[in-house]
Parts: sequence; C-alpha cells; structure tokens
Amino acid sequence: MKERVHQLAAEAWQDLVDIRRHLHSHPELSFQEHETSRFVFEQLQQLGLEPEFRADTGVVAVINPERNGKVMALRGDMDALPILEENEVSYRSQNEGVMHACGHDVHTTSLLGAARILSSMKDDIPGSVKLIFQPGEEKIPGGASLMIKDGVLQNPSPETIIGQHVYPDMEVGKVGFKSGRYMASADEIYITVIGKGGHAALPHKNVDTVLMASHLIVALQQIVSRNAQPDVASVISIGKIIGDGATNVIPDRVMLEGTFRTFDEAWRMRVHERIHEVAEGVAKTFGGRCEVEVRKGFPFVYNDEAVTGRSVEAAREFLGRENVIDLDLRMTAEDFAFFAREIPGCFYRLGTRNESKNIVHPLHTSRFDVDERSLEIGAGLMAWLAINELRQ
Repeated sequence: MKERVHQLAAEAWQDLVDIRRHLHSHPELSFQEHETSRFVFEQLQQLGLEPEFRADTGVVAVINPERNGKVMALRGDMDALPILEENEVSYRSQNEGVMHACGHDVHTTSLLGAARILSSMKDDIPGSVKLIFQPGEEKIPGGASLMIKDGVLQNPSPETIIGQHVYPDMEVGKVGFKSGRYMASADEIYITVIGKGGHAALPHKNVDTVLMASHLIVALQQIVSRNAQPDVASVISIGKIIGDGATNVIPDRVMLEGTFRTFDEAWRMRVHERIHEVAEGVAKTFGGRCEVEVRKGFPFVYNDEAVTGRSVEAAREFLGRENVIDLDLRMTAEDFAFFAREIPGCFYRLGTRNESKNIVHPLHTSRFDVDERSLEIGAGLMAWLAINELRQ
C-alpha cells in the first residue's frame, strides 16, 4: 500500500506543479479566496467527489462518505499575503501586491494531491477522509474558527485531524514533528496614545504623545521580563508606530500596533489585563490618556501525543528515519489550533529549501519560493498519514 502511494504521488507530480503554479499566479487575500475556492471545488469534482462551500470561501469534501469505520480529516489553507512579489519566475503573482509568501499554495496543492491519491485507493481505505480547504488563516478570527462554527467537523465527525506547513529552513525531502505544545497563541495589540500636540520647540506647552509612546513601548517589554514565569515562553512586540507629526510638530496622538504570543492560557489573559494597566498608567504619568484594544486571536497549537506519535512512525516508514526530524517550539501562530482544540490533531512541517537553487528565503518575504519536489512529498505523505490513521 505504501508503494502504491509513492507511485501515485510520483505520477501526479507534474500535474501538482501545474496546480501550484496556477495558484501561485492567482493569489487572494484572507476571506477573499473566491477564485481559489472555485478552482479547488472544480478539482474535487473532477475526482468524483461532492464538495461543498463552507464559511463562504471554504471548501469541504469527503472521500468514502458512506464507508463504515473511522473518520479522519486533512486540512490545507488557501489565502495569501499583502506582499509585492519580487521573484522573476513564469508563475509570478499576477495580482499586484498579493503573494503566496507563506506557502498556502503548496498546502492547497498537497491536499488536492492527497485527495487524488486517496480517491484512487478509496476501495482499499478502511474509513472516510474529510478534506478541509480553509480560508483566512492569516487574519483574525481565523478561517478555522469560522469553518468550525459552520459545522465542518460534523456530518461526518472526524476523530483526528492532520495539517502541514512548508518550512524553508529545512531541506526538501525532510519533514519535522513536535509533540505537545508547538506554536504560540497570537493576540493583536492596538493602542492610541492621546495628548496635546503643538510646537516641538515648546514642549512645556504640550502633552508629548511621542515621548509617552516611547516610554510605553519600553514598559510593555517589561511585562514579559518582570512578570512572566521564566519557564513560560512569551513575546510582546510592537511592529507599527504612527505619529503624524513633523520635525517641529508634536502630534495630538500616536498609534501603536503589536502582537503578544505565549503558551499558557491563564498567563495570556493576565497579560491582556496588564497591557491595559501599563498603558493607562504610563499615559496618566505624562498627563495624557490612551485607548487600548487587545484582540484575542488564535490559541496555541497543541499536537496530540498519540496522533503525533503515530504520524512520526508513519513518516519514518514512508520517507526513511533519517528524513524525519524533531522540531523546537515556535513563537509563530497557526489557526490550526482551533481544530486541535476540538479533536486530537497533528501539525507538522514540510521541508522546501534547496540552497543549490537559491531557494532559501524566509516565509512572509517577497522572494519566498519552494523546491517543487516538495509537492510530491507533501501529497504522498498526507495521503499516507491519513491511511495510517484509519488503520488504527
């Protein structure tokens, strides 16, 4: 059965390259994946499946919907990022300022490839596989949460779920797993510092918002350095500052935007409170005030020990023990976490790096690309992991 999966993945490879390049050329932003979802819908129909739209631009289909036995799910995301692509390739983005810079084109293609393999073997599969093509992974509230609300984990209800993500730090041909806590929760911070603007040469007549914002950024860092337990990984970063003043103008307000990441839910909620307390305290100290919003985003990703353990052994069998590595904690986030909170799940990494081809650029950058040999591995391994789950 394993050799059959390998064979089907190899036979599908050129078609998968064509699919991935089509998707890469036509990226769409979160919750705007209308053409992408229609393309996926049609691809699934060509396999003889009966797909349905969920949460507007999401797509779901089931292989062997009437088969008695276990049900498991495979998940791939479809949205792109607001980045201007700089790669000079034939499949460069045709949508100016939008790019598949996080590899979701690979995730969608791999899941379509797995669907093709599993559909070809459906008579030999002891159960059902739910295929979940998800919108909006890059944006709160996360397409996973919306698809769950729309019943994607019902009728039939999968017992486990598996997803994958490209990893440009790891050579093509390798995959990585981590059991337990893997990726951080992610919340968004929006603070507006309000004071009294005026001439920069007359600071005694103003309430200096730029100075307030500067002290606030430092104070926010100390929430982690002085309040967090040393064994709880946490990050607060301010990534955007807007102060519409000038060399001789102090503005009336300064806006800050940032993120908070961690792995502990109780501590997460406490930090939300501390951000309000610290921001309001700093503003008051300088004679100003502030408006604070902390938008709760994705929970942390927890890989179920049993599902991950089985997946690691299956991957070693499929790719060779030397090609399956252990991963470290990541402070990046993933809304796959919503699925993994509902049912046991495993989220793993697919190597896409190839230094000889200069395919080395990080995720979320304008020159990100992948070694397309990863498509054969991504599709084949997803199919094999699904079969392995259903045979348990």
